[in-house]
Amino acid sequence: MTTKTNRKQKNYKTRKAILDILKQEGPQDSQSLAKRLEVTAMAVRQHLYALQEEGILTFKEEARPMGRPAKLWVLTSAANKFFPDGNSELLVDMLGQMKKVYGEEGLAKLIAARSEDQLKQYKEALAGSADLEEQLKRLADIRTSEGYMAEVKRQDDGSFLLLENHCPICDAAATCQSFCSAELMLFQRALGKSVSVKRLEHILAGARRCAYEIVPVG
Repeated sequence: MTTKTNRKQKNYKTRKAILDILKQEGPQDSQSLAKRLEVTAMAVRQHLYALQEEGILTFKEEARPMGRPAKLWVLTSAANKFFPDGNSELLVDMLGQMKKVYGEEGLAKLIAARSEDQLKQYKEALAGSADLEEQLKRLADIRTSEGYMAEVKRQDDGSFLLLENHCPICDAAATCQSFCSAELMLFQRALGKSVSVKRLEHILAGARRCAYEIVPVG
């Protein structure tokens, strides 16, 4: 393998690592990224500017107590091609055809049937664990396998956040928002009546991610 090929592969891995960090953790400055990747800030900036030229990244400035404003780098919509998309273009087209053939009511029934299948799968995966945190971690693993890049965070008050840093069916959900309402209901039914599930952040509303607050009740 040539030195040029090695360099190209290394650059790709570094840039993909940058995209993954920004996707999962939100805006970052070059110093933070350099520390995470264990490379120099100058090396990171070279990758950032290259990705900016490709339209994959942009930045916003944040005032700092001293010195010049910091550049916080963020993903553009063009970065979605680096993450699971659930064949979104095909899915959007199929949804349009389904509406024509079955109407809104028929489409709603199809989404409901899909949710029932998911619910059965989720309940089987969560069975055997009475601990809520363990249940949520298993749920996050399932969602990650489905392309949602999910994680769980425990809050100081004993509640939890289920975070989905990516939506592989975002275009389809924008076309038919029944997907999103079904998802919220799916989480509630899978986890049971002992918890309350509330959506705090929503990608379709302009947020970076979808965030669900899970609070034990009773």
